[in-house]
Amino acid sequence: MPAVDKLLLEEALQDSPQTRSLLSVFEEDAGTLTDYTNQLLQAMQRVYGAQNEMCLATQQLSKQLLAYEKQLNVLHTELAKQLADTMVLPIIQFREKDLTEVSTLKDLFGLASHEHDLSMAKYSRLPKKKENEKVKTEVGKEVAAARRKQHLSSLQYYCALNALQYRKRMAMMEPMIGFAHGQINFFKKGAEMFSKHMDSFLSSVADMVQSIQVELEAEAEKMRVSQQEFLSVDESVYTPDSDVAAPQINRNLIQKAGYLNLRNKTGLVTTTWERLYFFTQGGNLMCQPRGAVAGGLIQDLDNCSVMAVDCEDRRYCFQITTPNGKSGIILQAESRKENEEWICAINNISRQIYLTDNPEAVAIKLNQTALQAVTPITSFGKKQESSCPSQNLKNSEMENENDKIVPNATASLPEAEELIAPGTPIQFDIVLPATEFLDQNRGSRRTNPFGETEDESFPEAEDSLLQQMFIVRFLGSMAVKTDSTTEVIYEAMRQVLAARAIHNIFRMTESHLMVTSQSLRLIDPQTQVSRANFELTSVTQFAAHQENKRLVGFVIRIPESTGEESLSTYIFESNSEGEKICYAINLGKEIIAVQKAH
Repeated sequence: MPAVDKLLLEEALQDSPQTRSLLSVFEEDAGTLTDYTNQLLQAMQRVYGAQNEMCLATQQLSKQLLAYEKQLNVLHTELAKQLADTMVLPIIQFREKDLTEVSTLKDLFGLASHEHDLSMAKYSRLPKKKENEKVKTEVGKEVAAARRKQHLSSLQYYCALNALQYRKRMAMMEPMIGFAHGQINFFKKGAEMFSKHMDSFLSSVADMVQSIQVELEAEAEKMRVSQQEFLSVDESVYTPDSDVAAPQINRNLIQKAGYLNLRNKTGLVTTTWERLYFFTQGGNLMCQPRGAVAGGLIQDLDNCSVMAVDCEDRRYCFQITTPNGKSGIILQAESRKENEEWICAINNISRQIYLTDNPEAVAIKLNQTALQAVTPITSFGKKQESSCPSQNLKNSEMENENDKIVPNATASLPEAEELIAPGTPIQFDIVLPATEFLDQNRGSRRTNPFGETEDESFPEAEDSLLQQMFIVRFLGSMAVKTDSTTEVIYEAMRQVLAARAIHNIFRMTESHLMVTSQSLRLIDPQTQVSRANFELTSVTQFAAHQENKRLVGFVIRIPESTGEESLSTYIFESNSEGEKICYAINLGKEIIAVQKAH
């Protein structure tokens, strides 16, 4: 006997478009079965009606035959009664009981789904104000009740559809068997027309029906137990954002799927939010509306950036920005856990981790590297001897001449405390004392408290021999104790990334970094106003990360009003490789050296 396709009860709560698509196949099959059952019943009722007419005709005929009156009348009456009991009655019961039950559960499931969508829309519009905690609690309970109701109705509906796959086989075969048995009994005197092979065939069919009945009872009991297990879960399964205090967040995801609210602009100042099913596929973000067979491409995630944003007083919103710096789409998750997991997953995908042989292991390694910064380390492990063009030519020549000799690098590496003082605060916004200091020494220029300069044109850039622009995002800055080695940049990278991971800081300030032969400028991409300016001669160290090629940092020597100098390290994430930025800075320093020599 062929296997029976079934709906998975485990997928009832998630209610994904794939499950809805499979459900539509079962619903279409139930509709086709209903039409066929009605047609079959009409045909059987016509046969039964014809047999009744045969009884009346035989009764009239038997009156003329005298001796055969009793035999013919009883024979046809028994045949009509047997057809009514074994052929017509089972198909009527199947239509009135099983098919009607499936139709009723379908309507209940539709109503429960509609109520859940309305409650989720109401929950998504909740503001972030603390004084609305009572309203948030009430709406959360309403969402949980609607989700539980939908879960219960879907489980009952799925169980009914699964049971229908068994019952329809019996419902189609039982009338045929009843009709065959009635005809055999009717033509008992002509039994020689039916061979023993036919008897064995009918016997095997009866055994098959019996086995299906046994299988149906076992499957019904199994589904009943599974339904009780699924309904016995904790209420937190139905309540959105139930663990808002301390959610268990998986930061190593390289793929993610679930429902999100998509922000759509409908006018100059009007927007709408649409709840859709999103999932990642390789380096793409896909969207699949409910009822659609397949998903469509929404956003290419390679080299993009993602950050949490405030949008229309809604909670748990994040924005995906394209590699060229243009603002992309804005999405809203239903909980803090979903929000941060989506941000982590998109961030991992944007690094193209999914292209490696073991993407899960690479994601775990990168996140562990960041989290290990909470404790001091005694060695920086393996680092390349020449990380970027910031190393002087003399050292590179020595390495080329002795490329077969492996130096003992770990013996000369300084301790973490020698590079950065323990407990040094980290600045995550662009607030640069160096800019204020330079503005104060210019005399006539007013200090801008937001760290921006007022000049929008850069006359020195017009005469510069070097002009290169890079798109970067500011990760953080901190004071350091030395600039004698690039290891101080690696340690600052480690501590900044760790602090962002521990404190769930995803927001980054995007700027255009212009490298000229005189200075480094951070420019606002929207207003083209200079946010910060560093003289290239004050840059004492610069390097790119060895594993994450998009991380780059540099050390700035800043003069203080007391006559002393302070050292600060600035860490950025670039859309391109950090080595290109290091090469541009090194080229600018070489131009300055040549100009001084002349």
